[in-house]
Amino acid sequence: MSQAQILTEKSAHEIAAVACRKAGLDGANAELIRLGSNAVFRLGNRIILRVSRDPGGFDEAERQVRVARWLAQENYPANRALDLAQPINASGYAATFWVSVSEKEEYADIAQVAALIRSLHQLPLPENLHLPTKDPFGELEERMSVLGHLDSGDANFIRCRVDELKRSYGALDFVLPVGVIHGDANVGNVILTRDGSPCLIDLDSFGIGHREWDLVQTALFYDRFGWHTAEEYRTFVDVYGFDIMKWSGYETLAGYREISMTLWLAAKESEEAFNEVRKRVKSIKTGGDRSTWAPF
Repeated sequence: MSQAQILTEKSAHEIAAVACRKAGLDGANAELIRLGSNAVFRLGNRIILRVSRDPGGFDEAERQVRVARWLAQENYPANRALDLAQPINASGYAATFWVSVSEKEEYADIAQVAALIRSLHQLPLPENLHLPTKDPFGELEERMSVLGHLDSGDANFIRCRVDELKRSYGALDFVLPVGVIHGDANVGNVILTRDGSPCLIDLDSFGIGHREWDLVQTALFYDRFGWHTAEEYRTFVDVYGFDIMKWSGYETLAGYREISMTLWLAAKESEEAFNEVRKRVKSIKTGGDRSTWAPF
């Protein structure tokens, strides 16, 4: 397999076998449960294996493990990394092993999500963890390479929209303090353990930044997508203690998230994803209905 190759289902299984062999774990019955930003496998003995979708990714994987171990020290309910030297270099791909908290994929309720985010934001800034400071437009720049896959009109619109958001973002007056943030906090990243307790997952975007970044997706999912009810959003606000929709910068962060979600999807090489991207760009252009956006 070429080192430049993005993982497919077949090659992901091959890499998983290498990772398990190097870790001294049994990967014979590895079950691929997701192939997205990472290839995610469920192994026997309650273990989750994550493999980077692209070659490399070792610095990011190593940081995720460090974050998980710090959160464990703080007794915070999040992903727990297996106690072994990782990440593992599996034929050029970063592989990490995690404790599986449940065989089912059940999501926490909105009150649990809000409480977990609030608890995270109350943690002190960790020493010697060397967390990155959130760089929202640096993140978008990394994703802009996919614009070549889009219609020229859609690509130009996204470039102009990003420039507009960047100008608006530079003038924002944040209300909440800078501190530890998850970076991609939403109901999809809080699952229930076997005993029904909430657990924060997906530490890829963990870093230092304004806490508003961890609140905007829940507001966006309610306000524009209709994925949360008004009652659920009110519960989220009551439990967390701050309503981002009443902050003057909400529209800018919400607009940023829409573009970020669209660029992320544009990197997927499928006709279904391409059609969804075109639909999303059209709705952003026209101020159209976002409730038709399909979750990916």
